[in-house]
Amino acid sequence: MTSSSSVLAPVAKSPPNPSPLAGEGGARRVAVGGCGGASRQATSATLAQVQSRHELLKKRARFMRANPTDAERKLWYILRDKRLNGLRWRRQQVIDDRYIVDFICFEHRVIIEADGSQHAENEADVARDSWLNEQGFKVLRFWNADILNNMEGVVETIIAAIQYNAAQTCGNPTPNPLPQGERAFERS
Repeated sequence: MTSSSSVLAPVAKSPPNPSPLAGEGGARRVAVGGCGGASRQATSATLAQVQSRHELLKKRARFMRANPTDAERKLWYILRDKRLNGLRWRRQQVIDDRYIVDFICFEHRVIIEADGSQHAENEADVARDSWLNEQGFKVLRFWNADILNNMEGVVETIIAAIQYNAAQTCGNPTPNPLPQGERAFERS
């Protein structure tokens, strides 16, 4: 009997194969003490952090839209409702869950920042502008005093930057066309 009781003793079973919905063996890795559960927890924590940052930036942008500086209010009056050359501008826009920009025209990839004295020689602004440039944006910075006292100059600078960006992105597809006589030789 003792021999039969040892045969009937419970044997450690391997965990069942996970269903296809569990992913690439994720449930099995967890059951056998693998790293599946920990990595999922780390991923969900990271996702929670990203969502939290996104919500924080959205709330901050909403607050900044509701409480503009005098310079931002004056510049927005010019930019809103496609008043400047029919271009659509957005204000206090979150970019890639990293930054909030004052004004942006996605069509021409131009960003306008209205800066007060706290931005003078600010290394964080240099790093921010560098990152935005790497993403293909042209960043224009204007002092609040220039916006309030020299709006014509500010508008001229914005229009010039937009025209420059348009010329860069909409260049002639054939910059050096062949003279008429040489095309005939090319066809034969």
